[in-house]
Amino acid sequence: MKVYLQALGCKLNESELEAWARDFAARGDQVVTDPRDADTIVLNTCTVTAQAARKSRNLSRHLSRANSNAQIVLTGCYASMSSEQAQGLPNVAFVVPNADKDALVKITRERVGDFPYAPYFPSPSVNEQVSLRTRAFVKIEDGCNMSCTYCIIPLARGRARSRPQNEIIDAIKSLVDGGYQEVILTGVQISDYRLQERESGNGRLRGLCDLVSEILRETPLPRLRLTSIAPWDLDDELLDMFSDTRLCRHLHLSLQSGSNTVLRRMRRPYTVEQFADAVEMARAMIPHVAITTDVIVGFPGEADVEFQESLEFVERMNFARVHVFPYSAREGTVAAQLPLHLSDLVKDARAKAMQRVADTAQAKFAKQNVGRTFDVLYEEQTNAAGIFSGYTDNYIRVATRSNKNLSNRILSTRLMENVQDGARGELVSNAND
Repeated sequence: MKVYLQALGCKLNESELEAWARDFAARGDQVVTDPRDADTIVLNTCTVTAQAARKSRNLSRHLSRANSNAQIVLTGCYASMSSEQAQGLPNVAFVVPNADKDALVKITRERVGDFPYAPYFPSPSVNEQVSLRTRAFVKIEDGCNMSCTYCIIPLARGRARSRPQNEIIDAIKSLVDGGYQEVILTGVQISDYRLQERESGNGRLRGLCDLVSEILRETPLPRLRLTSIAPWDLDDELLDMFSDTRLCRHLHLSLQSGSNTVLRRMRRPYTVEQFADAVEMARAMIPHVAITTDVIVGFPGEADVEFQESLEFVERMNFARVHVFPYSAREGTVAAQLPLHLSDLVKDARAKAMQRVADTAQAKFAKQNVGRTFDVLYEEQTNAAGIFSGYTDNYIRVATRSNKNLSNRILSTRLMENVQDGARGELVSNAND
């Protein structure tokens, strides 16, 4: 079977896609990079906003037009929340709801026999089917127990649930054996990771810190990166773990708004003062740490003064990177029913203003690190002139010229100057040997 996979939306969707690609290849199927070459297309959809749901539908139709002979398998949040509508899209063979995502490969391989597809004689080599990647996402939890007024995820993905620790360790060991240099632990909110320790008989819950310790102890993984830490879950125990240099100095703490009154309407369980304290604590304990965040602008009822508070707070925080989202109403959420929705014109103007602050902060963070030497994981050659790009452990994108292949290597690199989206680097002596 020839399979084409594509995802929309969050890192979690991307991590699931990567896992399916490895699973399909391991079972003898061919993962192709062009939908026109596929007999089966898997689309992992998103519905976090009405726009995301619309994009999911449009992409499914586009893939159907690109290859009218392929069967399409829809999964993800849009397919789960609007299964009948999804099933009615052109060439959709079946829908796999979020609850069955972990079995998607098995389900797809069992059901494709009902549909004609071009014969394929699989190669025995998994590495021939999936090109070597430098970084891989590993999902450790799914779902959410919160009730943020703007978010549909608890309905689309269900309550928080954690993946067994032994499965995570085995997955990471397999990735290391396959040549991966970095693993990113992902989930809706990975600090929600909780697992009952039944063996001990004491009812103890193993949390994220236990998992990270086990990964660092049981695997030779060169680099481990965390994502989506709840600001209220940041504590000394977690921050102390960054003394291990294999743990990347990067924390993603979702802010959503820099105005306390907007945060209350969003039902976010912290104030901007508490958020600032968490950032200050992280920076005090982890030298050169990158703090990245998400910010929503134009939330219903966001007054000019509230937006200005948010803008000024984001500016003060000096984030390494900010993902800016104009608010988009999602049917089924509390926020969609709130009064005083703002016009698209106002939301667009605020998003642009916030993005200017974000871009300035990102450039400032890179500039603060110019002159320092970091280990950079190089991922790819960006052009024929021998320019390779990669990331420092604290999430600065680095471009370096070399006449040798740097791909999938971690090399000591000095940051020489900041450029538009990161820094220009030079390999230190002997790093290119």
